[in-house]
Amino acid sequence: MPGEVDTEDYADVWVFIEQHDGEAAKVSWELLAKGRELADEKGERLVALVMGDSVTHLAEEAIERGADEVLVAEDPIFEPYLPGPYGEQFRYLVEERHPDVVLIGGSHTGRDFAGRVAVPTYAGLTADCTELDIEPDTGLLLAKRPTFGGDAMATIKCVEHRPQMATVRPGVFDAAQPDPDREGTITEVEVVVDESHQRSRMIERVVGDITDITDANVVVAGGYGTEGDFGPVEDLAAALGGEVAATREAVEEGWIEAARQVGQTGKTVKPDLYIACGISGAIQHLEGMNDSKTIVAINDDPNAPIFDDADYGIVGDLFEICPALTELIEQKRGETA
Repeated sequence: MPGEVDTEDYADVWVFIEQHDGEAAKVSWELLAKGRELADEKGERLVALVMGDSVTHLAEEAIERGADEVLVAEDPIFEPYLPGPYGEQFRYLVEERHPDVVLIGGSHTGRDFAGRVAVPTYAGLTADCTELDIEPDTGLLLAKRPTFGGDAMATIKCVEHRPQMATVRPGVFDAAQPDPDREGTITEVEVVVDESHQRSRMIERVVGDITDITDANVVVAGGYGTEGDFGPVEDLAAALGGEVAATREAVEEGWIEAARQVGQTGKTVKPDLYIACGISGAIQHLEGMNDSKTIVAINDDPNAPIFDDADYGIVGDLFEICPALTELIEQKRGETA
């Protein structure tokens, strides 16, 4: 059967360094940090892969952030991103070099081309992972992800096929910090793609105006208790210079865009301050924000589970408390201006 392999021929942990216009996506550095842990536990090397045009500076940064070797595929064909060239080049390198574990950010880009690598190589691919571990006895990758609409967590492992691939949700790991004294190897690899692999072409690239909430230092989130009125939440977030987020229920009701959903089936955030307004505290939501440094809960139900995870709790009507907090913050800022 195709895909049956001698697993002993596969080694090393690979991390794909996603970049756009020469700037690395934050999830790439998050995966390097986790990849470093996994590689050390397996006693193998951490290898980063960079594709693009004029991206040597990212290879150098990947070394500083933990990679032992960086494979660089540098050619104008990789700019802007298109799934055909990226997928074909990545597939070639996987088949040539036999990595054991491959980690790709669960971004629009990563999810777009990961399957183009996994399917032709008969790899095992787990999507949208929130936890990664190594099984002690076997050295297999344990990829954990939400399932059944976020009501349960599944642990998936690939026993027979290689590489073991995973796309990982942005924000679930802390980013690797650079160490200018680290040394590693930068290897320029053969570019095996050409225009024949470009079955689509980029007509126009439009970047939305929604800030990535995973980068926010302050997040103010609204839940079902807002009853669809996010005005007080938005005003408080604006006063604090933060971003607005929401629960799955609020998104499913159509009250706010899906890009702002926090939870097992949404995004994972780790801000300095997280204010939960009208959020009961279901476990699915808590999984996406419980690593926040300070959590403030506002809810009119004193028995709401959210208070068990909050550092500070305010029992009351969010439509009264949020405007009062907004006014107080704006007043204090006016006094110090």
